[in-house]
Amino acid sequence: MTVESDLSNLLAKLSPERVPGSFVFASVGFSESLQGIEPLASVVESEGLSVVLRREDADRLGLHYSFVAAWITLHVYSALETVGLTGAVAATLTKAGISCNMIAGYHHDHVLVPENRLVDALTELKELSESHGFLMHP
Repeated sequence: MTVESDLSNLLAKLSPERVPGSFVFASVGFSESLQGIEPLASVVESEGLSVVLRREDADRLGLHYSFVAAWITLHVYSALETVGLTGAVAATLTKAGISCNMIAGYHHDHVLVPENRLVDALTELKELSESHGFLMHP
């Protein structure tokens, strides 16, 4: 897979796809156990470990959360130093009144949006891609 760094090409090849399930952000203390559950994403903050978990895992652990999200993976293979991808995605969703939380992975970017706005978010991201010359890729 070729790493893409040109913003227009990245936007044309976004290929947004829903990851099945419901996801939540939670915070756990540094000494707390996740009882063998692997977080899907995590960030060490001064207040504790922020984690993204499947909702059912957070419920099983009894963790507090307030935001239930749908997860969208952008299947374009983006270079980490590319300027503008996060901004373009966030601006598109902002115009549609959709909040988003972006997670950059080594290979792909991920967007967590309110679960009840998933269809709208996918539509907006596909339209963004089409506006930059999206063509179906095998």
